[in-house]
Amino acid sequence: MNETLDIRFLLVIRESESLLAASRKLGLTPSAVTQRLQQMEKKLSIRLLDRSARQLRFTDEGEFLCLRGAELVEQFDSLLADLQERRSGFVGKLKINAPFGFGRQYVAPAVAAFQRLHPEVEIALSLSEQPMVEVTDRFDVVIHIGELRSSNLVCHSIAANRRYVCASPAFIEQHGLPEHPDNLTTLPCIALRENNEDVTRWHFTRARKTLNVRIRPALSCNDGSVIRQWACEGHGIIMRSEWDVADALADGTLIRLFPGWKLPDANIVALTHQREGLPARTVNFLRFLKDQFATQPPWRQ
Repeated sequence: MNETLDIRFLLVIRESESLLAASRKLGLTPSAVTQRLQQMEKKLSIRLLDRSARQLRFTDEGEFLCLRGAELVEQFDSLLADLQERRSGFVGKLKINAPFGFGRQYVAPAVAAFQRLHPEVEIALSLSEQPMVEVTDRFDVVIHIGELRSSNLVCHSIAANRRYVCASPAFIEQHGLPEHPDNLTTLPCIALRENNEDVTRWHFTRARKTLNVRIRPALSCNDGSVIRQWACEGHGIIMRSEWDVADALADGTLIRLFPGWKLPDANIVALTHQREGLPARTVNFLRFLKDQFATQPPWRQ
């Protein structure tokens, strides 16, 4: 145990710009930090820091100890987490990634509610405009909306969600009500840029007929709330998820276009790195999400 404390102490110094900054992080005096460092060097018979440099600079041996020590500390923490999890099943860290809009409106409240039920679980929620691009950061759960491209991740269904093409009453009054998706090629459209996808190709189906329309967006943005606002203000036609525009369609702020044509569904899914062997906190969070949305998604109530 003492060895892991020494390694943690050394890692704090390595992450700091100076011994003074390290002492502040550790809650110790600079002299106490220096004394403890000297004790470690004496015990190991190795010089860990080059004190002749103006800035903190570790020796080769010090760098080696930090590198291997960080791995050992991570393994030790994982071991303790596993032991605690065997006891209660609801402890440890849970890292979640979700898209900005859906994450703010639906995932964030669900995360807070889950953590309230299980206060020993530490949850870190990250919102991103490109969650599928940043998945390499090893999140425990990634919330994704829409088609899942080629991926090694495991998909867990959370909720059904359609896509609609919409415009405001003011836009329709100015440009007329388009009767066919082909009309989109000559009308101002608004595109949402996300996950490095081709956002200018809108795919429609009706019965057995398929239709691909290439729009030329007058406006585009990487934030769904912005393009929705632009559409409500009459700047163009948008294609948006049902979860985002259901309220606007209900109160008449937006009007659905081409109701006889269907766009690809954009179902809500949760992605994990494996199906088996997930920690209890992850399994129960996925179950909690499904209970929140699957029976009757809030955007359909």
